[in-house]
Amino acid sequence: MDNKNSIVEKKILKPFSDDIVFFDAEFTGHDIANDNLMAIGMVSLDGEREMYFELEYDEDFVNDWVRENVVPYLTGNKISHEAARKQIGDFCGKSEPHLVATVNQYDMAFWHKLFAGEKEPIHRIPIDFASMLFAVGITPAREIGGEKTNFYAQFGIDLNNYKVHNALDDAKLMRDLYITLSQ
Repeated sequence: MDNKNSIVEKKILKPFSDDIVFFDAEFTGHDIANDNLMAIGMVSLDGEREMYFELEYDEDFVNDWVRENVVPYLTGNKISHEAARKQIGDFCGKSEPHLVATVNQYDMAFWHKLFAGEKEPIHRIPIDFASMLFAVGITPAREIGGEKTNFYAQFGIDLNNYKVHNALDDAKLMRDLYITLSQ
């Protein structure tokens, strides 16, 4: 079946655990060594718990794409990295949930940078959502004909209900697609 030009056959994800937290991050650019986190959004699998915050970062180092596509969705209420680690710890609790990130090579790299060697309140192996999609035969690019709207529509998800490039809405969108693929 050609996933690019037709509706994807129903694929079912069967998770190892239901102790899952969906996580998305926004950052000043893709240079993991020099760029910084700007915002984090997290939502529980049941959707009853969610968390969003923005972090202190140097606005002079925001790349042009981020300035145009991410910054408009930020509130400007920034917290310290220490406060962020505390909020994440409180949100995750003692269960060390499996963290599901949109694209691990960036989201998790910046996550690890935030914790800077401190104990992280999650299971030691984060889960990459793009790899989950790939494993069940769905494009991890989440586009059809260059359009994300078309991709999500095939699953009955209206992308207009989300602010794309807002960390919390991106985490919710990932969760909603995950739930759809799990039924």
